[in-house]
Amino acid sequence: MLSTEQAAELAGVNRRTVAIWIERGRAIGLSQTKRGYRMPRWQFDQPLWDTLPKLSAAMGTTEGWALLAFIETPLGALDGRTPRQAIEQGEAERVLLLAEHHGES
Repeated sequence: MLSTEQAAELAGVNRRTVAIWIERGRAIGLSQTKRGYRMPRWQFDQPLWDTLPKLSAAMGTTEGWALLAFIETPLGALDGRTPRQAIEQGEAERVLLLAEHHGES
């Protein structure tokens, strides 16, 4: 897990840009009891980085904990894999279809 400062350094942007990404569902930011967010490091890797904004839109949420719960929960529709694993294995479109149905429930 990265702080917003670490994420900004990794991505070569400032902290405000990272905050905007979190607000818009471009990145997963997990709110803390103290000020700031913690961010999964893996989301900055391809192909997850390209898929996250689409996933957020498909689910109809920018809430970090909801996005993380979906992306890390094994699903029968993915043969027991997590959506993250499926995306990493080239099945982003399949995950996005599942996310649309998940967002409707």
